[in-house]
Amino acid sequence: MPLKKPTTILAIWTFLLLLLGFTFKSSLEMMVSTWINVEEYGHGFFIPAISIYFLWIRRHELKFVEQFKDVWPGFVIVIIGLILGFLGGLATLKTVEQYAFIVTLTGLFTIAFGLQGLRVGAIPLLFLLFMVPFPSFILNNLSAKLQLISSWLGVEFIRACDIMVYLEGNVIDLGVYKLQVVEACSGLRYLFPLASLSFLCAYLFKGPFWQKALIFLSSAPLTIFMNSFRIGVIGVMVDNWGTEMAEGFLHDFEGWVVFLLCMALLFVEMWLFSRLSGKKVAFNELVLIPNEWSGNAKQLNLEVKFNKSIFLLLALLIGSAIGSGFIQEREDIIPARKAFLNFPLQIDKWEGRNDYLSQKYLDELRLTDYAIINYVQPESASTINFYSAYYEAQRRGVAVHSPKGCMPGDGWQITQFGQLNFPDIIIDGNELELNRAVIQKGESKQLVYYWFQQRGRTITNEYLVKWYLFYDALTMNRTDGALIRLVTSVGQTEDLEKADQRLQAFIKELAPKLPAYIPGKLAVK
Repeated sequence: MPLKKPTTILAIWTFLLLLLGFTFKSSLEMMVSTWINVEEYGHGFFIPAISIYFLWIRRHELKFVEQFKDVWPGFVIVIIGLILGFLGGLATLKTVEQYAFIVTLTGLFTIAFGLQGLRVGAIPLLFLLFMVPFPSFILNNLSAKLQLISSWLGVEFIRACDIMVYLEGNVIDLGVYKLQVVEACSGLRYLFPLASLSFLCAYLFKGPFWQKALIFLSSAPLTIFMNSFRIGVIGVMVDNWGTEMAEGFLHDFEGWVVFLLCMALLFVEMWLFSRLSGKKVAFNELVLIPNEWSGNAKQLNLEVKFNKSIFLLLALLIGSAIGSGFIQEREDIIPARKAFLNFPLQIDKWEGRNDYLSQKYLDELRLTDYAIINYVQPESASTINFYSAYYEAQRRGVAVHSPKGCMPGDGWQITQFGQLNFPDIIIDGNELELNRAVIQKGESKQLVYYWFQQRGRTITNEYLVKWYLFYDALTMNRTDGALIRLVTSVGQTEDLEKADQRLQAFIKELAPKLPAYIPGKLAVK
């Protein structure tokens, strides 16, 4: 019958792939946009090309299956992928959708070539995971931690060069000059490409599994060490020749040199492992493609076979493509609220004055509304800084930032951290639970209270915020929420208990006023 012609079957498979792309269209577009606009993921374009290449050179090992018993595992994988994509679409968590696309694609591959084909294509398909950008909240936390580590190690290198230097958070003070280790210097732009490269090297390296695992895992410490070395070198050059050494072309050129050095160290590591195994392998032979992968490619006779299950797959993907269209039209419910512009400046005996964020912070936070108010109690001259950032929708990489990651970057060291419960303070029907941190910078000490007010919940854990964000997007079609932070200075002779009492008394007066500005669970548009 005509349907069994190879060209017809291949046309159907091409149509199935197009349907899959349409189903995940918005998440794929966002992924490509990230590759273009975010330097850390500029290597993303190469990932699918490399995966396709590895599948192509092993194409002689792939055989189309005919029997349904050989394709049902693929259907299970496809269904899992589509369900995952459906949930990610409802919650508009694009990272979940992007991973779901790879799962579904793996299912299609398994339906076409069976479990035997999946064994051949497992690593190239797994490699596709490196093209998916991390969620912004993980990226921000990781970047903040890497900035601190890189700054500390960089300063140790500068001190080893007999240069007086002082580190305050991410600021390296050389006396005459001050260098700030910004987010772009965290090392992430080396880490992600190097992790992808080390995965390929581990895949092609001829050695035991534990050596392959170490080759891959070593990409993180290699990146941190070399990025810290780069920061240290910049510090030494600035100390000797001025701040122009940390700017412009030279700064970017140093970044490329560091990445090339990371690659060289990775190859040295593989060479040492080969020597440890008793092999004398030249550098240019450490990651050669095995001869057996492409040895029979010229005699390729890949017979395209017809399987009736392709109709079931076609129906499944058409249904998912139609469903994805409805999901994309789903809009967030934005509850009514008062603007922070109207937030009271008089709370009990406290008198407030508004403060404002600079544009660079607004561009970074991408919040909907915010309040920064410095309250003073004239009788005691005590001060409390109130800050709240409100987001009407936390989607597409826009989300509340945790103070726990920001405070160390500003030079404040967290000396105490824990949680407090207040059964007598009720917000939206829930008793208040918050994070308590004591932070110190030099002789200055502050007491910080903060929590996440999210659709009627008071939450202290930023990862739990993400779970409820996912859950409420599915069940309530809402992703609004806010961060609330209170800070008071602690005098050198002042007892911490007195500062606690000050903040707790203030919160009792503040709590009844918050629901009008931060909508609760029952709020409607």
